[in-house]
Order: sequence, then structure tokens, then C-alpha cells
Amino acid sequence: MADRAITIGFWLNAILMIVKLLAGYYGDSEAVFADGIESACDFVAIISTLIALRIGRKTFDDDHPYGHGKAECMAAIMVSLVIFAAGFGILYKAVMTFVTGHYPQPQLMAVAAAAATIVIKEILFRYTRRVARKLESPAVEAVSKDHRKDALTSVATLIGVTGAYFGFAFLDPLAAGLTSFFIFYIGWETLKKTVHDLMDGRPPQNVLSQICDTACEISGVDRVHEIRGRRSGQYLIIDLKLEMDPEMTVRQSHEIADQVKNLIFSRFSNVGDVMIHINPSNQAHKDLIRL
Repeated sequence: MADRAITIGFWLNAILMIVKLLAGYYGDSEAVFADGIESACDFVAIISTLIALRIGRKTFDDDHPYGHGKAECMAAIMVSLVIFAAGFGILYKAVMTFVTGHYPQPQLMAVAAAAATIVIKEILFRYTRRVARKLESPAVEAVSKDHRKDALTSVATLIGVTGAYFGFAFLDPLAAGLTSFFIFYIGWETLKKTVHDLMDGRPPQNVLSQICDTACEISGVDRVHEIRGRRSGQYLIIDLKLEMDPEMTVRQSHEIADQVKNLIFSRFSNVGDVMIHINPSNQAHKDLIRL
């Protein structure tokens, strides 16, 4: 599903890139041409994401006992850097146009290209975001935000190129400059979330609470002493400390822990592994940790 969403975006981006570059060049629109250049940068992002998804799905091995999911985070960081680079490029070109005072006169084809991009990119954003939320994939989420960035870019581009088409020539480079700030914001949001995951930041509290409630449904679990989680690509890795009857045998507690793990797996498709530590109930114990 993730591959399909990204592949669809890849080929539509290719078509839009060519259309915008041609319409911007032959239609004398700096904003539309800059939009096309920005779309060209997306190819780097999408290709890197496809590679990361392929790597991230590889099962664990001796060198990577927690799997390869972090490859998706690395790809998402690359996407954010590409977004930043595109924003700086567009802003620089717009500033230079104002400095030189040379304002081109856009043609109707440039206006049409900007309008078509808005519609196509918004549809792509909604579709890709739905897939990203279903899979909880940071890489696919980054691509969906990139589609939204393109849609926002083209809204400003459409306003600018339409105004310039009707005689207000300065609006074309102005739209290009303002668009760059939308791009910077989306790049920052993508980078911030990805760095959080890469640094093993805590998953949403409501998800952890639901997992705790699930564990407590199993007979023999007195309570969840502690839960921790971190993301590895599309999956969550959960650490659970459960309190159980201290008179249980090792076999009994092990069987209960297996039941907890199986129930969590059945209800949370995005949980990749659950590590369970058992503590005796109603007895003081000190956790040993150096972090």
C-alpha cells in the first residue's frame, strides 16, 4: 500500500514537473517555472523514500536486531532537507527579480498549469495522508506533506501568475517569494517529527494507554508497572513491566506474558515487538537503569 501511494505520486509528479517547467518557460512565468523546479526536487525525495521503504521492510538480522525501520526516518530527514533547499532556491530567485526590476509577462498556459497543479496535488495529499495514517509510516507521512506543500505552493503561484497576467507583473515573483515560507514551515514540521522518532521519542500517550489497558485484560496481570515505547519506521517497539503474583511459577508467568503479547499484536497492527519484564506484585522493587 505504501509503495503504491508513493509510486502514484512519483508518476504524477513527473507529469506535473514537465508541464510546469514548459508552461513556466514558454509562458514567461517565474512563479510557475520555480514551481516546476521544486517538483524536480521532489524526485529526489520520492526515490529516497521508495528505497527506504524497501530497506525498512527487511526483517531483523544479526547486525540489526531491531529491524531496519530507522531507514524511513533517514529518508524523511532527506525529504525535509530537499524541501528546505527548494524553498531557499525559490526565495533567492524571487529576490533577484525584484533587485533587477525585470518582470516577465505570464501567458495563459502558465495560469492553467498552476490551477491544474492545485487540484491534482490536493487529491494526492489526501490519498497519501490516508495511507500514512493507516500504516503510521513516517516516510509516507513526509511524502503526503510534500504533496500538501505543492498544493499550497500552487495556490500562491496561481494568485501571482493570474495577477501578473492581468497586468500586475510584480505579483508573479512576489507569489514565488511568499510560497517559499510555506515550504520552510512544512519542511520544519517534517524534520521536527522525524527527529523526535529518530531520538526514540515517546509515542502518543493515548496509544500507550490503550496498550496498557489491553495488557490488564489478561487474567494474572495485576497492573502495568511501566510502559515505554519508541518508533522504528512503521512499527512501535514496546517495553512493558507487568506486576504479577509473586507465588507464580516461571512457566505460569511466561504463559501470561505470551497471552499479553499475542493480544497486543492482534489489536495493534503497528506494534512490531513487545518486551515484557515481570515484577512481583505488592513488593517494593527498584528499577536498575543508567539512562
